[in-house]
Amino acid sequence: MPLATSTYTPPPLLDGGHRQTLYASLVRRVAFSYDRRERLATPDDDFLDLDWSEAPGADAQRVAVLTHGLEGSARRGYMRGMARAFVRRGWDVCALNLRGCSGAPNRRVATYHSGKTDDLALVVDHVLAQGYTTLALVGFSLGGNLTLKYLGERGPQVDDRIRGAVALSAPIDLSAAATQIDRWANWHYTQYFLRSLRQKMRTKARQHPSRVSARHLRRIHSLRGFDDAYTAPLHGFDGAEDYYRRASSKPLLPDLAVPTLLLNAANDPFLPPSCYPHPLARRHEPLTLEVPTSGGHVGFVSFNADGEYWSESRTTSFLAPS
Repeated sequence: MPLATSTYTPPPLLDGGHRQTLYASLVRRVAFSYDRRERLATPDDDFLDLDWSEAPGADAQRVAVLTHGLEGSARRGYMRGMARAFVRRGWDVCALNLRGCSGAPNRRVATYHSGKTDDLALVVDHVLAQGYTTLALVGFSLGGNLTLKYLGERGPQVDDRIRGAVALSAPIDLSAAATQIDRWANWHYTQYFLRSLRQKMRTKARQHPSRVSARHLRRIHSLRGFDDAYTAPLHGFDGAEDYYRRASSKPLLPDLAVPTLLLNAANDPFLPPSCYPHPLARRHEPLTLEVPTSGGHVGFVSFNADGEYWSESRTTSFLAPS
């Protein structure tokens, strides 16, 4: 499909990638609450917490499954803003909290990672079992990579009730993205993530002292270092590079078989050039690549009476065009 020409124009004084990223993360407030939480048991005796919102007034036949980014949750503003946009348009929403991200530590030593699509598959199967005729997938950042990898793994065999997907600010080349985010200019983001990740590993060390040690945490100052010391070995990978290679969605993009929008801003401070697959998008019909000149990482800030960000309007229009 031809590359999409973006219509996004940033507000005055918010055209920079860092400004967009920080404003959306730290300043935005979303007046929206989920209706209920469901705890879904996993086959390995763990659990996933799902936050549901239902469209008022009718039994919706359409549902959107949302997946957050690294150390996020369904409570993050970008998740609640997207959920609100779908509910306004008559969709039900299931917002997935990845393992350990719902406010309650998960039980197993493994948590989540950028390529752990079996949990997403479990949620999709569970949601479809509720009787929906149309399901859309939306993923942010790490969740965007997960979404694309899930669809690529299934290729033409994907359930025909899955009608489309949107991945926003997705690091489809994980090794290059890890190098990018570990640059000095992104130091403050890296430290933000590491504070949360270190705390979770301390919890894991108390839960599973024979499997996890916290003694290395103080020596880790990069996400690549954390992935090499913890993410990779706890999830069966042979170091960070093996994890990045096997978990990246980019090699699977040619196998996408449902209409999919990859929305990566040109000034995203987390994404290297390899996360903008222009040649593939030109020749692979299911994939639409849209690269707004601005937007930052999960930003795309807009000011309007509805409180809806441009990315939310763009996502819903792509998945349910009028």
